[in-house]
Amino acid sequence: MHDTYKMNRRHFLGLGAAGLLTGCDFTLRDGLKNTCQPPLSPNLRDHPLVLAAWRGLDPAKVWDVHCHAMGTGDSGTGPWMNPAMESIWRPVLFVQRLFYLNAGCADTTPGKIDLSVAERIMEQSLAMPAGFKAILLAFDWARDTGGKRLADRSTFHIPDAFAAKLAQRHPQHFEWAASIHPYDPQALDRLDAAAAGGARAIKWLPSAQGIDPASAQCNPFYTKLAALRMPLITHAGAERAVTGHGEDFGNPLRLRRPLDAGVRVVVAHCASLGEGWDLDHGETSKLSNFELFARLMDEARYRSNLFADISAIVQGNRMSVIPTLLTRRDWHDRLLNGSDYPLPGIVPLVNLWGLAERKLLDPALIRPLNEIRQHNVLLFDFVLKRTLASNGTGFASSVFETAPFFKRTA
Repeated sequence: MHDTYKMNRRHFLGLGAAGLLTGCDFTLRDGLKNTCQPPLSPNLRDHPLVLAAWRGLDPAKVWDVHCHAMGTGDSGTGPWMNPAMESIWRPVLFVQRLFYLNAGCADTTPGKIDLSVAERIMEQSLAMPAGFKAILLAFDWARDTGGKRLADRSTFHIPDAFAAKLAQRHPQHFEWAASIHPYDPQALDRLDAAAAGGARAIKWLPSAQGIDPASAQCNPFYTKLAALRMPLITHAGAERAVTGHGEDFGNPLRLRRPLDAGVRVVVAHCASLGEGWDLDHGETSKLSNFELFARLMDEARYRSNLFADISAIVQGNRMSVIPTLLTRRDWHDRLLNGSDYPLPGIVPLVNLWGLAERKLLDPALIRPLNEIRQHNVLLFDFVLKRTLASNGTGFASSVFETAPFFKRTA
């Protein structure tokens, strides 16, 4: 373990304050920080909880569909973080940077952050059963309506080439997804290049990147996406981790345009935060974004091209949707598991005790789950979700065997 993975108590008191600043429901009951132990000890690899989580699954079909590539740019290989995140005068951004780096077990020695973060996710993947893969997500700049990049309104940037290179160097462990802003004048050319380069999907975070999914400006992009059969993994609902543009862009109902264009849309996090205008009935009332998402899921015309990932639903401020997701068995063939890595490594963010209080998790499993988390965040998130149950009903195996979804079939 790198000594620089450690962060002092003052920083983590700041982390607790960030919970108030960002609106996240933190708990300190399971500790303050990821101690970044070796990726998996023998006693955990063979722990009954881990063995039970993998039972009945084909690891070659288990892809983590929502895994963020990350870095600050200190390696000169392309990643970028907004310099404001290093300023204590921007407390929310400052503390976010601290917990992102700790969650990713970064060696904060100058020049080593990017490389150590990549090394850590590789080590965790190596500790998973052979065949498991993670889809590494690129992340485009925030842009204006003319496609000009807006660095001052961007929190971070992960170039397509960076994610692609990691996947190409380690094809037995990683796939990759491009992030292409549809307003970029080069968007269609970039989309062709991403498809040729093996990208499995396109990733958007509309409220942070300044993308209105309902804008006709996106039509050419949707036409090509549909023709390529390349899915669009797009955040919906309120966004607390990455700042940017208006939250209205996260309204799930704004995804009707790509759905009607035939795009396979994956709603990240099942739109599990915040409220949105009921656009189907005029902007006269607001409903929870999850309720708006459920409306779309229940429409027969979207049965073949509307999907969702269950990344981040175990966070304290999102877990209220879990009982519905577990009991809606008719949705399970359209749900895809993802971790939202590195966020599950932010220990106070995932409230295991809160899940137990909601009778979604056996309290006896909290201790081994916490131990797994200190060694392997990818495995922790996977085992936790395989263990969740509501009145005896857990997620179907198909939720975790996600690889077939990404085959480009007609």
